[in-house]
Amino acid sequence: MSAIGAIGAYGTGISFGYNGGYVNSVQEKAMKRAGLEECEQCASRKYKDGSNEMNVSFKTPGHISPQASAAAVATHEQQHVSNAYKNAAKNNGEVLQATVTLKRAICSECGRSYVSGGLTRTMIKYTEENPYSRNAKSYDQVTGILGRFVDYQV
Repeated sequence: MSAIGAIGAYGTGISFGYNGGYVNSVQEKAMKRAGLEECEQCASRKYKDGSNEMNVSFKTPGHISPQASAAAVATHEQQHVSNAYKNAAKNNGEVLQATVTLKRAICSECGRSYVSGGLTRTMIKYTEENPYSRNAKSYDQVTGILGRFVDYQV
């Protein structure tokens, strides 16, 4: 009986498997996709936030199952959008645009579709409260001073 495991280990595509029967690689992939057998890649996949915002989830790597990946990543990206609105309100600004993009991928081992990550882009317009500063900037634009001087370092 030990030779059965050895046959599967040498890449013949046959392994001793489910309910005591033989399972080929196609059947094994179908069982992993259906969730009847655990996929090693999906089990070891971790998500980590790459932003500089400290009050969002996944600052340390964490596991998310493929079934829960869409909801977890969308919720995480919504935290970034919420932070943008808070930052705009605190600094006398207005959020002009907030876009969230979720990225999908297919697991090469089991063939399941999952959300592999997300990207949040925000555009915030800040208004000047100080009228002197605002007038100085507009004067610089009108007179052409703005952008006239450039510092170079050799």
